[in-house]
Amino acid sequence: MDQRHPKRVEDYTTANLILIFVNLLWIFGVIWATLGLAAVILTGWGLNHLITRLEQYRASREIQWSRSDA
Repeated sequence: MDQRHPKRVEDYTTANLILIFVNLLWIFGVIWATLGLAAVILTGWGLNHLITRLEQYRASREIQWSRSDA
């Protein structure tokens, strides 16, 4: 069997963040055009809330994993 090590992979973080920004921009534009600015503000607030909750959940899971290792 050949013992080749995997090659280093490029970091696409910046490209992905730009793509997310562009997609959010046009989605917010469609929401604004169809439902108004209040809907865009509520959608943004909701996304921010979900991201914060996800961050808290992942932090709590990290604490649980570190406790179980001890």
